[in-house]
Amino acid sequence: MNDHDHGHPHEHHDHGGRAAGWWHRLTHVVVPHSHDSRTKIDPALESSRDGLRALWISLLGLGATAAAQAVIVVLSGSVALLGDTLHNVADALTAVPLAVAFLLGRRAATRAYTYGYGRAEDLAGIVIVLVIAGSAVAAAWTAVARLLHPADVSHLPWVAAAGLVGFIGNETVARYRIRVGRRIGSAALVADGLHARTDGYTSLAVVAAAGGAALGWRWADPVVGLVIAVAITVVLKDAAREVYRRLMDAVDPDLVDRAETTLRAVPGVQDVTAVRLRWIGHRLHAEADLVVDADLSLLAAHEIAADAEHQLTHAVPRLTTATVHTDPDSHPGGHHHTDLSHRRRQAAH
Repeated sequence: MNDHDHGHPHEHHDHGGRAAGWWHRLTHVVVPHSHDSRTKIDPALESSRDGLRALWISLLGLGATAAAQAVIVVLSGSVALLGDTLHNVADALTAVPLAVAFLLGRRAATRAYTYGYGRAEDLAGIVIVLVIAGSAVAAAWTAVARLLHPADVSHLPWVAAAGLVGFIGNETVARYRIRVGRRIGSAALVADGLHARTDGYTSLAVVAAAGGAALGWRWADPVVGLVIAVAITVVLKDAAREVYRRLMDAVDPDLVDRAETTLRAVPGVQDVTAVRLRWIGHRLHAEADLVVDADLSLLAAHEIAADAEHQLTHAVPRLTTATVHTDPDSHPGGHHHTDLSHRRRQAAH
């Protein structure tokens, strides 16, 4: 057997010439794809692909926006535009640790990391929060320095144009990141999108600063720079809360309600004594304790648990794995387990 067997015809790699082959190799690096021969793509793998695609596209968009603004900063000396440019650069760079986290999350579980590497995504969320905080401090520091040492701003029409470009670029990237992040369940990607959205509004503030400078208000540019720093701090709070909740295994209570309702509807389930959900990266894992008839055979109880697990993965979005435990109705609930274990040990002796 060929060691590079992909499970699909070899013509898949014939992309019509050298240029097309170069593009294929580039996209293979940027957005890796699965060579699994299964006809159904794994949803968790597909969500990682979507997340990586969103990151690379937004990185290119924000990088181009920041580069254009940096040129105007050098020409004009605008502190407000400098703050906005710093924020755009920071937002673009946050794609790097998040992309690394998405790639790590695709690795298979090991004996040491039995749940896989999905938590790398939550750690990347911490990096994003720190980068947002750094850009807020840098913007505030520069604005205060300009207030203490006023200076004129030149090339005002270009400054205003750069602000408009920043708003359009950031709002486009923000909508894309937030939409993909919510669809695949990535709190870090949503936080990154919120970061980009605030960049868009601060870019509009740059336009206001240019207008104030045109009227001769030398204080307008540094004051708007301070306003931008405050706006960055507000989005910092929202992003930090989002990442904190994910690190603390918080989930939407509606998901727990949906899981319980689904489990109670499974034939053979008499009661649901516990349901726990937790995020591992942008994937959900569930644990549930069910009560079934004590007279059921082991096989029948296993079938109920398997059915319950399968129904959960259909009912709860982004749920990829579930562990279902069945208790007989004569001993419902986990509090019986300790007594049962002691009783068995005593009987064995």
